[in-house]
Amino acid sequence: MKLQCDVEVINRMLPTFGLKGKGKGTRAVLSIGKHVDKTSKRSNVYLLICTAKDRAGSKYKLKENIEKFFTWFVEEGKATVRLKEPAVDICLSKADANSLKNFLSAARLAHRGSDIDSLPLSTLTPVRARDVEKPKKKLTITSKKDYPLTSNFPYSLEQLQVSYCKLSRVDMRMLSLKALRRLDLSNNHIKKLPATIGDLSCLAELVLHNNHLESFSEAMCLSTLQRSLQHLDLSQNHLQVLPFQFCHLRELVNLKLDDNKLLRLPFRIGQLSKLRFLSAAHNQLTVLPGDFRKLSLENLDLFGNPFTQPNPLDHTIHLSFPLKLQELASRAVLKFRLPYGPHLIPFHLCHEMEFAKFCDCGQACLNSFIQTSVNMNLHTVSHTVVLVDDMGGTEAPVQRHFCSLICYCEFLDGCVQRSMR
Repeated sequence: MKLQCDVEVINRMLPTFGLKGKGKGTRAVLSIGKHVDKTSKRSNVYLLICTAKDRAGSKYKLKENIEKFFTWFVEEGKATVRLKEPAVDICLSKADANSLKNFLSAARLAHRGSDIDSLPLSTLTPVRARDVEKPKKKLTITSKKDYPLTSNFPYSLEQLQVSYCKLSRVDMRMLSLKALRRLDLSNNHIKKLPATIGDLSCLAELVLHNNHLESFSEAMCLSTLQRSLQHLDLSQNHLQVLPFQFCHLRELVNLKLDDNKLLRLPFRIGQLSKLRFLSAAHNQLTVLPGDFRKLSLENLDLFGNPFTQPNPLDHTIHLSFPLKLQELASRAVLKFRLPYGPHLIPFHLCHEMEFAKFCDCGQACLNSFIQTSVNMNLHTVSHTVVLVDDMGGTEAPVQRHFCSLICYCEFLDGCVQRSMR
């Protein structure tokens, strides 16, 4: 039984002499195994702690020698083992939580002296230098021959890049790296992302440039990534649409969607209030969603999309007279911001209200509206704009919706007056 973690051995007699411990652990390997006592010639179970400075290690007897276990923070990889003789506290930190629990269970059994034969005991020998190195924070693999097949990724990794390895799927071992903040899987052959990537609660940057992705999981959009993901690179894939729930990733600052096959941007893209850098060049966008006007960007690149030339008179009418009761009720719920959910109303009505359009007057409209598109100068939403086409344009069509003929006619009157100036 072995455990890699940070260890500090504190002598409880130090305060008696006005001294105190360093308060900082050292990387170590802990082993539980049998050792023959030279004086008694008996075999006992010992704890061996090996560090970089003392690779031979220090031994501590375990049988009937543990005064107390302190395990309040074991889920965080921390615990303390208090020995009777010598009077020391062995403070453990930066350990894998599950490995630490198993190690402490083995130490308890060794202390009781029961079921010794069932313990997975280790050989108490000096450790290799690489076993007591500081936890690895960053790992870069850019060749298939360097990819670990028989060993795990270091649990302490915060940055991991695996590129040019022809991966067809995400290695599930990566998803156990709970400290991971940056994951770069660019230049591989990945077609689908597991929803469990969302379990990486610290993940702030995800790079999937140049893969074979055809979809982006709804479950990922509803995971802990909502609170952590700030940079997302999906460029050079095969995406045609992004899920409606994509706009739940509200911590996004930088979003790259270049060189896909996107037919449209997320309907509620305006909810990405922290987004500052957006690139969606070389896609199949013909018009931008109305919510696009709510963005506040520093840099925007929409070059190489087949945007259509809008005509405000070219419209689609979905009006019903009189308005249906369901439409009136739904508009009232949204206008007065009344709480709703599948526990109160049918699920399909919740879905419709999530996709509600908003008129210039502020009124919501669900199934009864007029739709058109107008040109928008992209400088109104971004400080810096990459030219939309080779002609030097910085305008693109954006959808507009109107709740009634009155609002639509007022909009047309405004267009006529602007054209006459």
